[in-house]
Amino acid sequence: MKSGRTGYVSWRARGTADVDLWGGVECSVVRIGDAWRDQLHETGHHRRDNDLARIAALGIRTLRYPVLWERISPRHAAQADWDWHDSRLAELQRLGIQPIVGLVHHGSGPHYTGLLDPDFPEKLALHAASVAARYPWVRAWTPVNEPVTTARFSGLYGHWYPHARDLGTFCRMVVNQCLGVQAAMRAIRKVVPDAELVQTEDLGRVFSTPRMRYQADHENLRRWLSLDLLCGHVDSHHPSWRMLRDAGVPESSLDRLLEADATPDIIGINHYLVSDRYLDHAWQRYPHEFAGGNGRDRYADVEAVRVVPPPGPLGPEARLWEAWERYRLPLAITEAHHGAAEMIECVRWLREIWHAAECLQEQGVDIRAVTIWSLFGAMDWRSLLREAAGAYEPGVFDCRFDPPRETALAEAVRGLARDRRIGDFAAYAPGWWRRPERAYAQVHGARMLRMEGKRHVGSG
Repeated sequence: MKSGRTGYVSWRARGTADVDLWGGVECSVVRIGDAWRDQLHETGHHRRDNDLARIAALGIRTLRYPVLWERISPRHAAQADWDWHDSRLAELQRLGIQPIVGLVHHGSGPHYTGLLDPDFPEKLALHAASVAARYPWVRAWTPVNEPVTTARFSGLYGHWYPHARDLGTFCRMVVNQCLGVQAAMRAIRKVVPDAELVQTEDLGRVFSTPRMRYQADHENLRRWLSLDLLCGHVDSHHPSWRMLRDAGVPESSLDRLLEADATPDIIGINHYLVSDRYLDHAWQRYPHEFAGGNGRDRYADVEAVRVVPPPGPLGPEARLWEAWERYRLPLAITEAHHGAAEMIECVRWLREIWHAAECLQEQGVDIRAVTIWSLFGAMDWRSLLREAAGAYEPGVFDCRFDPPRETALAEAVRGLARDRRIGDFAAYAPGWWRRPERAYAQVHGARMLRMEGKRHVGSG
């Protein structure tokens, strides 16, 4: 943490308060081909005026909230439409909710830029400066959400624009996004000197059979790439340095990030049930949809929670501890979501994440908050937005009804906000991921339990 700051991060010192409760609205604007998918429209949040009051009624006082570049200036950087955002941020102020403002959320910027555009950082900085000038009371910012995840889906697996499928493109995208974070925070701090960076990343670990250990090692190093870059760790001695240089990343770009003025004030970990993976060279043992390869070997890439016995320490507590050991910076869980059809399973996953945060705090880890993600649900994340199937996953509210109906998560969230406890006894039973029937081996590829939520699709 940078010294001399008195803003968001300084709300409490380590160990002096309970884990806080934050909220978040799924807001991805993702380009696929020449079309954009906007989750604020697809979940109905854009058109509902009372949603922020619903959030406040839960007891949430900190909210990850979008002021996205693609929505403000979709056609030209000099043209901006602020009306909707002015209304919503004024309402947040009135309700006493502190926003963590996001500027790019799984996007690649408007059509006049992209993640490979060498001017992407400076263009994003101009947007950031405009947002900061318009809302100078905002202290917490996430200029780019999950740079590594976005680069994987856009540059390594080809799911999102520009639909590339090579390691070099992935590397250049990660560095360009990190430069964008750096440039955006510099611009914001000219307006808001005590602005804080809450940097999010999906953090899962990859386990494997011995034959696939080399691939797991590669992916386990790769998962830290954005945070290592922003923290100024990637110098010529870093194990990712040669990969980045071979990918065509200019040394001057890496030198700029060594200045470490974009070191996160809080590292936000987004961890899903599908985040931990298992690579098995015996790919025939699994449903065909999990078969992939890296050009050298063919293998199955499956959810590690489906493997019996577990291939190693799984789940949020293990991953958060790894992040703490690596960076020794304040942490938060910035997305806690599970898209199961049975809402009690969603409550159990939230309970497990909350318990992990409390256990880590008791061990001296500076963990600030757990974020209830997708308060109004998410649309088509099972296909990573590639299919317009109308596959809606409820969150705390089910937006298939008008007005949105509360789900079982709502009372759990109120309990956490009120006394840091979930009162429903059913929440303390093992989730499906803790039960024997979770294993692929026991269902022999037929009638498998279906995992919902953000999925790791692709290989390599």
